[in-house]
Amino acid sequence: MPPRALIPLESIDPDQVVATIETIRLANPQRYEMEQLSHICYANVEAGEVAGVLDVAEEPFWARGHIPGRPLMPGVIMLEAAAQLCSYFVRQVYDTEEFANRFFGFGGIDGVKFRGTIFPGQRVILLGRKNEVRARRAVFDTQGWVDGAMAFQAKITGMWV
Repeated sequence: MPPRALIPLESIDPDQVVATIETIRLANPQRYEMEQLSHICYANVEAGEVAGVLDVAEEPFWARGHIPGRPLMPGVIMLEAAAQLCSYFVRQVYDTEEFANRFFGFGGIDGVKFRGTIFPGQRVILLGRKNEVRARRAVFDTQGWVDGAMAFQAKITGMWV
């Protein structure tokens, strides 16, 4: 049985826009096909919580070759979306002059479980909750939800490089 949502889904309005793609781009360097966030819909700095939305395109770059005839979002892309959510949060909340010109990227992934599928055209609600933030790294619990069902969960560690 999957765990509960990190942030109660009923408390999140996925149509609310707390940060647009333009604001996300100020924090995250990914562009074009590798941008895996459509917008941020919730952020609670005090609680260390963030939620974002990925509106999966009808014909994403991976659909043609990842299970032709039944395209499934690759797990690595799901995890990339969650990592971008966490990176946005860290860069917006904890970015200091010391780290202004440094990249915040993957340091590790633990406890990954894929619990559902994500198809082209679906809306993914991404949830992140801070476990710890230190001078060199940040650890978040993350989840991805589609139509009220959990698609994946993972603990993501990011590092300043």
